[in-house]
Amino acid sequence: METFLAVARLGSIRAAAARLHVTEAAVSAAVGHIEKQLGVKLIARSGRGIALTEAGRVYAEYCRGILGMMKEAHAAVRQAEVGRLRIGVVATAGESVVLRPLASFRRRYPAVELSLSIHPRDVLFLELQHHETDLVIAGRPPHTANLVIQARRPSTLVVVGDSPDVDPTTTTWLLRGTGSGTREATLALLDRLQIDPPTLTLGSHGAVIAAAREGLGVTLIHNDAVGEHIESGALTVIDVAGTPLDRPWHAVTTPTPTPVTRLFLAHLIDPAETGTAAFHAAGP
Repeated sequence: METFLAVARLGSIRAAAARLHVTEAAVSAAVGHIEKQLGVKLIARSGRGIALTEAGRVYAEYCRGILGMMKEAHAAVRQAEVGRLRIGVVATAGESVVLRPLASFRRRYPAVELSLSIHPRDVLFLELQHHETDLVIAGRPPHTANLVIQARRPSTLVVVGDSPDVDPTTTTWLLRGTGSGTREATLALLDRLQIDPPTLTLGSHGAVIAAAREGLGVTLIHNDAVGEHIESGALTVIDVAGTPLDRPWHAVTTPTPTPVTRLFLAHLIDPAETGTAAFHAAGP
């Protein structure tokens, strides 16, 4: 399954072989063996590479979930204090919310193997559903996802720019890339305000803040991310109808979090350990 997933993700027998440090013949044989067992074609030629058939796409989704659950099962039987914790965060949370609790957790449990990945919101929740991440800190998960909100932390979305005198109906609005929850909130706000200002899409959280500081436009952003810039006077909050928006952070897991994930959640909601960065346990 790991071999097939490598082929599916990379779209190439050669690239999968290089990633797995095996021969191309070995990769082809492995995929062919699975196809023979299933009685269907999983891949087909597409230009110079390969593409998944419809059966291949379905099988790849099951493979992701099965392999993710196997790794989660290995982690579940280890002692929490020496386990592995994979945390996924959106960029804003990665820079302004999770670092302090993560640092204090590492000091408290130095034997835990930590990893932190930063992706758009949609990617994070898909990885969590496939058990490829243990815990996600982002906005609210999709209603259709079988995920559990374990804790929340208050936050608001505010409109900021380099001057309080800009006209939000005509000035440029700075947007995050596709898949960003903040981008979706911005477009929804513009729609509610029934305005159609020019927009500029920037690839990263840091670029949006830098562009706003340089006067390239205004942006809707979490107050956690711009507190220091507002205090220094580099940015100012702009009064826009319908803002600030209540957008709390959520710590989200699958219904069966591993012991080390539960250990981190207990740390995350403990003000004695995380101070003002503490989350609040979610109610039933």
